[in-house]
Amino acid sequence: MPKVMAVTFEQYGRLHYLDPGEVDYRVGDWVLYPLEDGTEVARVVWAPEDTAVAAPLPRCAGRATRADLERDEANRERRRQIREIAVERIAAHRLPMKVVATDYVDSSPEYDKLAVVYFTAPGRVDFRALIGDLARAVGARIDLRQVSWRDTAQLTGGVGMCGRELCCTLFLNEVEPVSMRLARSQNLGSNPLQIQGACGKLLCCLAFEHPLYVDFLRQAPSIGERVVTPDGPGRVVGHLVPTDEVAVRTAGGVRRCPLLQVCVTGRDRAVHGATPGKEN
Repeated sequence: MPKVMAVTFEQYGRLHYLDPGEVDYRVGDWVLYPLEDGTEVARVVWAPEDTAVAAPLPRCAGRATRADLERDEANRERRRQIREIAVERIAAHRLPMKVVATDYVDSSPEYDKLAVVYFTAPGRVDFRALIGDLARAVGARIDLRQVSWRDTAQLTGGVGMCGRELCCTLFLNEVEPVSMRLARSQNLGSNPLQIQGACGKLLCCLAFEHPLYVDFLRQAPSIGERVVTPDGPGRVVGHLVPTDEVAVRTAGGVRRCPLLQVCVTGRDRAVHGATPGKEN
């Protein structure tokens, strides 16, 4: 079975998986991640383990040397400088652009130096004059890339309303379409301010958590149905999908009962199959 390890380019950043080869890396080691333009310094956050993978992974390019670490630190400082220059030049040209992130490639088989500036704008922007100005100020080839609001959240990172790092920053590679129908099926309010993410769009978790709600409703008794619980008979008054429980009103009050401990009255199976898609 092949071995897999996980690395990150930023602290608490997205996990990237590598084939460690025959080297026994440890958590905290600095390694080289292979890219089209060369290698990038990353840090091991998950030591090599035997894990089944669906497709071949990039092979780790070895341990990072002191020279690699110094180059990485210099490139980070260069990215910070490029951002400051880009913000200043955009303001001078009076363009409706907001810099989101910058990248810097100090060498490549195709070009010598490349500065990438990611930005948002309310529409199409004529930045032809800006490119030449930036190239002279930065001393590198310029690549301006307009990104969406969802891409902005992924690039900048942040904390969601759940108190955790944004899903798109940590692990979400592809964003699925999100609609209000998913919010209603999860018994969430229709106020967009309550179900929107840091990007201003509907929460991505509504899409990838939806199958869990469908599966729960397929097994759980419907709201209003009479059931038998360890605390006695009662009537279902709510569904608690995240904890796999149902709320049941009994003679002693409302109780939270694990789904597997609830029996529908007059039936000989543990749970009742609700109609998929029925709102909870």
